[in-house]
Amino acid sequence: MSGTLTAEAIRAARADKPRLRARDLAESLGISEAELVAAHAGRGVTRISADPDRLVAGLEALGDVMALTRNEHCVHERRGTYLDYRGGHHASMVLGHEIDLRIFPSHWVHAFAVEDAGDEGVKRSLQVFDAAGDAVHKVHLKPESDVAAFDRLVAELRLADQGAAVTVGARAAVEPAKGDTARAGDLREAWDRMTDTHQFLALVKRLGMNRLGAYRMVGEAHARPLARDAVTALLNGASAAAVPVMIFVGNRGCIQIHSGPVEKIVPMGPWINVMDARFNLHLRADKVAEVFWVTKPTRTGPAVSVEAFDAAGELILQIFGWRKDGDSSAWEALAASLPRREEVPA
Repeated sequence: MSGTLTAEAIRAARADKPRLRARDLAESLGISEAELVAAHAGRGVTRISADPDRLVAGLEALGDVMALTRNEHCVHERRGTYLDYRGGHHASMVLGHEIDLRIFPSHWVHAFAVEDAGDEGVKRSLQVFDAAGDAVHKVHLKPESDVAAFDRLVAELRLADQGAAVTVGARAAVEPAKGDTARAGDLREAWDRMTDTHQFLALVKRLGMNRLGAYRMVGEAHARPLARDAVTALLNGASAAAVPVMIFVGNRGCIQIHSGPVEKIVPMGPWINVMDARFNLHLRADKVAEVFWVTKPTRTGPAVSVEAFDAAGELILQIFGWRKDGDSSAWEALAASLPRREEVPA
C-alpha cells in the first residue's frame, strides 16, 4: 500500500466524502484507485481474477451493461452486450456491434466486483486495474442487466486472498515525441508502402521514432497539424452533418471503440461531451495540446484520422470515419475542413 495509509484510514476518507469520484479521492489521498477499492474488500468489494479469458469471456451472460474505458483526459462509455470474445496471449478482442474492445492482458493485474448501496439501490460493477493501480476497464450493470448472472460470475472468479491491500508499482512514464529528421525520407517512403494501419507502429519503431514524433516530421501530405479545438469542431460537425465516426479511447490495457453517429454534443466547463442514449464521451478539451489530421494508405483506400495528444505526448483519442457502406467521402470532407494549427512544437 502506498504511503502510510491503512485500509481503515482509506475507508474513513471514503465515508467522509461519499460523493467524490473514486479516481479523484484516490488522487487526493496519494494512493491509486485500486488501493482505494481494495481497502473495502469484504465490505461490498470482492477481489476476483483479472484474467480476461475468465472475466471478459463471462460477461455476455450479464446482458445489457455499460462498458467504460478511460485515460487521464478522456472517458469512453458504451452500452451494449459483450459479444464475440476472442482470447489471445498478447491481445484479446470483444467484437460486438456495440461493445468493441482491444484488450492487452498483461496489464490486467487487479480486479474487483463492487456492490455499492445507495439511495437509488445497489450499484454493481466489475473493475480492472493495471500494475500501477490505474483503471484499465470497468463494467457497470444497468437496470436491464442480469444480477443473478453477475452473482454467479463473481462466485466463479472470487480469489482466495480477500485482503484489503494490494501492492502497486510506479506508473510508467510517458514517452515524449521521438523523431529523426535525418530519416524523414525513409519514413515517408515506408509510410507510402503501408497496406494496413496496423503496420504503422512497427514501422516507426523500426526507424527509431514513435507516433507523435513521426507525425511532427513526416510532412503535411501525411500528417497535418490542426488547431487545439479541432476535436470539438469535429464532434460538432459530425453531429450536424450526421457523419458516422469511429472513436478510439484507450490506455495500456484496453482500447474501446464506438462506431456510429454522435448526436448530442454538450460542452460543460473544460469538458466536451457526447451525451447519446447508448454512447457517452467526456473529453477534457483544455488538456489537448496537439491535434493532427493523418492519412495512411490501406488496401481499401486511405484511412484518414484525427488524433489528439496531451502536453506530455500521450495519445488521448483517435477518430476515424466509419466506412460501413464503403463510402468515406463525407468523413474525409469533414476532416479536411478542420481548422489548422500554424505553429508546431519543436
